[in-house]
Amino acid sequence: MDDRTNATAPSGTGSSSDPRFAALPGRPGKIVAIHLSYASRADQRGRRPQHPSYFFKPSSSVAVSGGTIERPAGTELLAFEGEIALVIGASARRVGLAEAWSHVAAVTAADDFGLYDLRANDKGSNVRSKGRDGYTPIGPALIDARAVDPAALRLRTWLNGDLVQDDTSAGMIFPLEQLVADLSQHFTLEPGDVILTGTPAGSSVAVPGDVVEVEVSVDGGPTSGRLITTVVQGEAPFDADLGSLPAIDDLQRAEAWGSREAAGLPPEGATASGDLTDVGGNSSDSPAAVTSPDFAPGLSPELRAKLEAAPVAGLSAQLRKRGLNNVHIDGVSPLHLSPRHDAPKLVGTARTLRFVPNREDLFASHGGGYNAQKRAFDAVDEGEVLVIEARGESGSGTLGDVLAIRAHARGAAGIVTDGGVRDAAAVAAVGIPVYSAGAHPAVLGRKHVPWDADIAVACGGATVLPGDIIVGDADGVIVIPRTIAEEVADAALAQEDEDAWIAARVAEGHPVDGLFPMNVQWRERFDADRLGEESR
Repeated sequence: MDDRTNATAPSGTGSSSDPRFAALPGRPGKIVAIHLSYASRADQRGRRPQHPSYFFKPSSSVAVSGGTIERPAGTELLAFEGEIALVIGASARRVGLAEAWSHVAAVTAADDFGLYDLRANDKGSNVRSKGRDGYTPIGPALIDARAVDPAALRLRTWLNGDLVQDDTSAGMIFPLEQLVADLSQHFTLEPGDVILTGTPAGSSVAVPGDVVEVEVSVDGGPTSGRLITTVVQGEAPFDADLGSLPAIDDLQRAEAWGSREAAGLPPEGATASGDLTDVGGNSSDSPAAVTSPDFAPGLSPELRAKLEAAPVAGLSAQLRKRGLNNVHIDGVSPLHLSPRHDAPKLVGTARTLRFVPNREDLFASHGGGYNAQKRAFDAVDEGEVLVIEARGESGSGTLGDVLAIRAHARGAAGIVTDGGVRDAAAVAAVGIPVYSAGAHPAVLGRKHVPWDADIAVACGGATVLPGDIIVGDADGVIVIPRTIAEEVADAALAQEDEDAWIAARVAEGHPVDGLFPMNVQWRERFDADRLGEESR
C-alpha cells in the first residue's frame, strides 16, 4: 500500500508560528531516530547491528540554530551527535526501497543531544536522556531532497571551531532510503515527520560554554548552513522522590566521550570499572542503575562460525593447555524435550544477571516493579547469552516462558542459569537454547532476590564477565576469555581434524598404541595425507 501524496519542495523556512520550528515546515508529528547507522561509529563501538533499530523523540525537544542547550545540575555527560535529518514530504506506508526517497521533501542538519547520565536508566528508549527541551536542534536551512543524491551528503560537526566529525552518507551501514522504507513497514510516515539518521564517529562530550556547530552539505552544492548551539549550565536539581537520579560509570564516560582515552580513563582491563554512582557520588544499587546495552562488542561472523564448528570438549582441552581449568559452568544441562545429544549449539557473548539469597525486606525493595531480572531480559541483545548466577540453588525458577520469549525476540543466542526454570516445557518450545540446573515450579521470591546485572557473576562454579564468550553443546557449557578465543577456536578445529583422522585409522583396525596420541611415524603419515589433500 502506498499512501503517497505529492511531495512539495521545501521553502527553506518553516511556516509554524512557534519559533522552535522555524526551520521546518511546521511542528513534526513525530521524530524517529536511529541508534547506530554509520560504519565509523559501529567500529568505534565495537559492534555492527544487523538491522536498524529506532527510538522516538518528542517534538517539544526541537530547537533552532543560535539557541542554547542546558546541561542539568548534577550531571556530567552531555554528548552531541551531528546528524542528517530527513523531512518527510509525502505520506509513506509500506513503500519499497526504490521509491522511498521520493517521499523525502528535504534534508538538513540536526544535533541529537543526549545526557548519558540518564542513558542507562532509559534502557534504550532515550525518553529522558534525549527527550529534554532543546535536545534536538534542527536547521537552519532545508535542502531540496530532489536536488541531491542521498548517498552523496556530507556531514560535519565542529566543537569550539575544531572539526570533530566529518563523514558522508556513503559511509552509512543502512542507506537513507532503507530507513524510510523500513519505518514505513511499521507505521505511516506523514508530511512534516523527521527522521534523524544517526551519527558517525567523533561524537563526544560538550560542557557549559562550548559551542557545537553541525552542517549538512553536498560538495560543490547546497548546504544547510551551520546549526549552532551553545551549552549552558542548568540550576534546577532532580527530585529523587519522583524518579531515578542520574547515574554514571566508566562505561558511560567512555561511550559519551567516544573512547576510554578521550574520557581520561585507563585502558580496558587496567582497572576494574567503578560502580554506578548517583549525583551525590554514592554507590547506587537502585533497580534503575544498570549499564548500557551497548557495552560489549559482538563476535565477528568468522569467529562465530569457528566456535559453532568446534566441540565444547575440544575447546575445553585447548583451554586446559593454556592453564585454564576453571572455565566450566557445572551442573547445567540443555532444557528441551529431545534426546540430550540433540541439544542446540550455544555461541554468544555474555550478559550477566545476579540473584542473591531471598530476604523478605530485600525482595520487597528489589523484587517488584522493573527489577534487575526484567531489565536484564529487556537489555540482552542479538548474539548475546544471558548468564544467570543463582548460586546453584534450583529450588525456584529463575526465568519462565515469558522471559524466554522476550530474550528470543531480542535475538539472544541463549540463556544459561545454574538455578531452576519454571514452565519448563513452554520454555523449551520457545526455540532459544536454555541450559539450567533443572525445572522447578516455584516463583522467584521463594529462594532469590534479583539484585544486579552486567557485572562479574559466578555461575555453576565459573566466573563469567560481561563480554566473555559462552559456548555450549551436549557436553556442557564453557567460558572463553575474548583475548584468546580466536587461537583457542583454531587449535580446537585443528585438533578435531586430527582426531577424525585417528578415528578413521582405528576404524581400519589399527591399535591405538602409538596412534593415539600419534608417535613420530604416525605423525609423518598424517602430515603427508594432509599435504596431499592440500595439493589436490
